[in-house]
Amino acid sequence: MELIKFENVEKSYKNGIKVIDNLNFTIHSEEFITLIGKSGCGKTTMLKLINGLIKPDSGKIFISGKEINQWDIIQLRRSIGYVIQQIGLFPHMSIEDNIGYVLNIKKVSKEERVKKASELIELVGLSSEYLKKYPRELSGGQNQRVGVARALASNPEIILMDEPFGAVDDITRRVLQEEILKLNEKLKKTVVFVTHDIDEAFRLGSRIVLFDKGKIVQQGNRKEMIFNPKNKFVEDFFGTKNFTAYLNVTLVKDVMMPAFEEKSIPRVNEESSLMEGIKILFNYGLDHIAVEDKTGKIVGMFSLKYIKDRI
Repeated sequence: MELIKFENVEKSYKNGIKVIDNLNFTIHSEEFITLIGKSGCGKTTMLKLINGLIKPDSGKIFISGKEINQWDIIQLRRSIGYVIQQIGLFPHMSIEDNIGYVLNIKKVSKEERVKKASELIELVGLSSEYLKKYPRELSGGQNQRVGVARALASNPEIILMDEPFGAVDDITRRVLQEEILKLNEKLKKTVVFVTHDIDEAFRLGSRIVLFDKGKIVQQGNRKEMIFNPKNKFVEDFFGTKNFTAYLNVTLVKDVMMPAFEEKSIPRVNEESSLMEGIKILFNYGLDHIAVEDKTGKIVGMFSLKYIKDRI
């Protein structure tokens, strides 16, 4: 189902430079879209247009089948979750009150707000003891989780995320990426996620969209973006990192071949990355190894030749 639609949308700023140039683009329900491109290419502007924070100079934007101009703009913004890099938590409010902020504006009862905050804090991987704390008492990664919880409080169909993990360390970032994937698998939201990080775009996106100068240069899944670049800009943008990104974010279970009988053979877990599987192959000097699930049962075989044939 079409959820967000851009028709011939253009947007320029005061300097006259077009930041969105005749954009035609559709996002379907439950997609996880990652927007990637150089600074100033139009990614964040696109989020602001969806949220009604700015208006297009020309063209039309539709949300849930209704043109954005026909929406009550306050109602629209309250119905869309928004997570930014700076988090934007209110320092004078407890975590509980931060999570329930939009619900408070909507005149939801105190009892319901407390109940919702308790549910969401657990959902994003924090215990309820954090609800009475303040943002200054939490780490950057914990505050980002609270930011996600707040975005989910009003049960929005659409969640916009503008480089939400850009300010945390690499280890925390990886954990947060895994958490948001698990969370969205459970909640089935439509996510539009802006990032400058290629690995992050490939890891999270069901569809990756590469922007340049307000235009979509190429879009597709990670395999299409890596192995079928549309032009030299796409090749140059991803550079040599594109293939290593594919190896790091693609799981062994996605490319394994059917299992066959073999008495004694090294194994790799099906949730491991291709890079981890390749390392085991090289360490043992083999052309294939067994793939096991979390119970230790062999569920397939991993082979470089089979990967090449699949690609």
